[in-house]
Amino acid sequence: MRFDIPVDPSGPQAQEWIREELARPEYQAAKPTWFDLASKAVQDWIDSLLQGPTGDAGPVLLLVVVLVIAALVVAAFVIFGRPRMNRRSALDRRPVFGDDDGRSAAELRRSASEAATAGDWVLAIEEQFRAIAVGLDERTLVAVTPGTTATHFAATASTVVPGEREQLSEAARSFDAVRYLDRPGTPAAYQQLVALDRRLQQVRPAIPVAVP
Repeated sequence: MRFDIPVDPSGPQAQEWIREELARPEYQAAKPTWFDLASKAVQDWIDSLLQGPTGDAGPVLLLVVVLVIAALVVAAFVIFGRPRMNRRSALDRRPVFGDDDGRSAAELRRSASEAATAGDWVLAIEEQFRAIAVGLDERTLVAVTPGTTATHFAATASTVVPGEREQLSEAARSFDAVRYLDRPGTPAAYQQLVALDRRLQQVRPAIPVAVP
């Protein structure tokens, strides 16, 4: 059996053979691209941030989470402001009556009752609240105008009938909810307004108060 004689190249010859070997296509295909090198550098940088100087990623991760949450909160305030307060302020500027609404309290009560019979609780609540406001205005207890808002009416009426302060505030919230916030009305909310209207019809304060 014949064996090849082992090759023992000189130093320069060995280096030349290595360069020729590495120049082969399969080695060039496996060589990392500039994108691979850049990605590895970015990954190493992020890992160094997360690991921190002590090698413990816990405090660094906590700091990153806190900063992200804080940034999101600030961005939300900048973009949306204070939603609840803004919504409340907007409702405070929206009137209960239109400029051409000259119906009496009796007409409004009848409209509310008809809407309730038809199951239209949104309209029933709106009309019943208007009936309460017009009823007090007709008796010169609280003066209302087309620009009167539900919140202002409730606050002013509460100075005339302090015992109904909470119910008047709840009535105003019910009106705003169905009128401006697109909330569904309920029979219970309507009946509370009807009961409040009946109690207010029995009140006889001595001094009328105007809504600002």
